Amino acid sequence: MSATTTMLTSSDAAKQLQDKLENTKLHILDARADLKSYHFESLDDSTSGEGALSDPAIVASDVAAQILFLRKLKFQYLEQNAKDKYVKTIVSDDAPLITAASNEQIRLRNEEKKRNLKEEKLKLLEKQQDVRTLAPLVEEDYQKARSLTSLGTSLSAKILDAKLALTRLRQAHPQPRLTIATATATLDEQAEMREVERLRAVEKEGIAELEHVGKEGGDEDPRLSKLYDWLQAALTAQRSLLSLGSSRTESENELRLTYNILSPFSKMPKELVLTLLFVPNTRQLASASARLDGEELDLGDMIYAPVQANDIPTLVWSVYACVKEREARLVVS
Repeated sequence: MSATTTMLTSSDAAKQLQDKLENTKLHILDARADLKSYHFESLDDSTSGEGALSDPAIVASDVAAQILFLRKLKFQYLEQNAKDKYVKTIVSDDAPLITAASNEQIRLRNEEKKRNLKEEKLKLLEKQQDVRTLAPLVEEDYQKARSLTSLGTSLSAKILDAKLALTRLRQAHPQPRLTIATATATLDEQAEMREVERLRAVEKEGIAELEHVGKEGGDEDPRLSKLYDWLQAALTAQRSLLSLGSSRTESENELRLTYNILSPFSKMPKELVLTLLFVPNTRQLASASARLDGEELDLGDMIYAPVQANDIPTLVWSVYACVKEREARLVVS
């Protein structure tokens, strides 16, 4: 009877202990519920705001504090879980039999888990080291890519502006358009034309001065020799400017002018022979022809107006400019 009473008393004590443990708030599930229901509005904005986490040092300290808190929480959970299992094992009627062999198996499993955990931690440390090593390189490559992207965007905008400007120029200047070589040749010809006109004006003034001096002072005037030398120098400069090699009279009404035209395809200049025919016993121009290195040139309507106007300088200059333009077109093609 006393044995039965002792067993009932022990059973009642165990049940009371189990009820006490169940009513005590020791489970982590209750802590999770408390965490969800906790109000964070009362926290200081300086520690919980996004501005506080912008500094890497503050982020690192915050992470370290959270890790320490979770470790403590994990330890408390394991402790309470072990106590709970221990109590349930004691008060349970069909408690599992715990032997040395089962403890050894558990120890071996724990050591295997610890070994795997250690290997995973080593791998994690290697990954973290790789991240620390590669992060500056990635940042540098990112900055380079960002600068190149900005440069590409600016260049694209410039290219688009250039295309628009080119389109406007094409609309403003329709076909036919001058090439760079043709424009350069035309500019040179215009400069030469202005220089020739200036020399002609100077020549006329010199001739007029020479006639005036001859009338006033006769052949013995000392200024005649100086004016003659000056006139010869002006004529020589004009011939050099126009590349005039020679000029001779083939007959009473035929004048043959020979020019030296520089060609980009040959070291030797090409020979342009311009033949002028006059009406006999007059100074009226009748016709003109030209040959370039022995090849007859088709002057077409180019000489019609100068011949009708008896404008020899314009005729000579037109033929000379036509040959120069022809050489420029050959260079472009």
